[in-house]
Amino acid sequence: MYRKLTGVSVALLVVIIALLTIGYGVGAYFVDFALKRGNDMDPVAPPAACRFIHDKNRQAVERPSKEFDEWTARSADGRRLAATHYSPEKSQGKWAILVHGYGIDQQYTGDYARVYLDHGYDVLTPDLCASGKTEGQYITMGVKESEEIAIWAQQIKAKDPDAEIVLHGVSMGAATVLLAAAREDIPALTAVVEDCGYTSAYEMFSDQLKVIFDLPEFPIMPCVDVVSGLKTGAQISEAAPIKVMGRIKAPVLFIHGAEDKLIPPGMMDRLYEACTAQKEKLTIEGAGHGNAMPANSQQYWTHIFTFISAT
Repeated sequence: MYRKLTGVSVALLVVIIALLTIGYGVGAYFVDFALKRGNDMDPVAPPAACRFIHDKNRQAVERPSKEFDEWTARSADGRRLAATHYSPEKSQGKWAILVHGYGIDQQYTGDYARVYLDHGYDVLTPDLCASGKTEGQYITMGVKESEEIAIWAQQIKAKDPDAEIVLHGVSMGAATVLLAAAREDIPALTAVVEDCGYTSAYEMFSDQLKVIFDLPEFPIMPCVDVVSGLKTGAQISEAAPIKVMGRIKAPVLFIHGAEDKLIPPGMMDRLYEACTAQKEKLTIEGAGHGNAMPANSQQYWTHIFTFISAT
């Protein structure tokens, strides 16, 4: 009888180990596919998933023709962080930190930066975790990125004690600024502009798993969630602005394109409802994902500066 039980126990252990090994392998594949920077041909190439998600028509823009200087800092986990500071004709103590989206870098914020500079803002454009000149192998969809934004805000405050800071992010950048705004260590925050952010990266990736691979959330996403924590230091499920909306104190403007197919406008509505701070929302008709500003720049910027001036 004992030998029989021992045999059953060994067989069960082998099955468990096999399932864990398969689960890790599946999770690792999708974590690398979605979050890992670099490949055999290019060490700083964006994650492989970008070719299925990025708008092929969206291009990096020229940097603003203003005086600029390069900033550096260190993250909590020791990575070198990089950002560019642009100065307006006359500094007024108003600052904007512009936060780029998934799989790109600060070069894609130049057109936004020019508008803020024309309104007298000092502008800081960081490269987020594992993007541009900022070190890191894995993107974390807003977790480490939001920590970095707090570091940059602290650096601004040290440089300009009277600074008033606006956070403005698009897509993953929008999720990042929401997570950053909920932190207790971010100083001088006066307003947040989130443009087409997601409720959670877990939910968004679950949707894209179906779209790109025609695969179900379970059991793949639980594997991805566990392995992402092991490989990147942050679980996908931690990148969830919907969980922190009640902790944001600064006013928040929510913006979304009505034709966004990647992050549906319903996510904005859920974030808006969960937000307990002063808030407004703006839907840009005819705009797809990340295209609210170019689709109707006059409406976009008029609403933003009206909102900011009222806070």
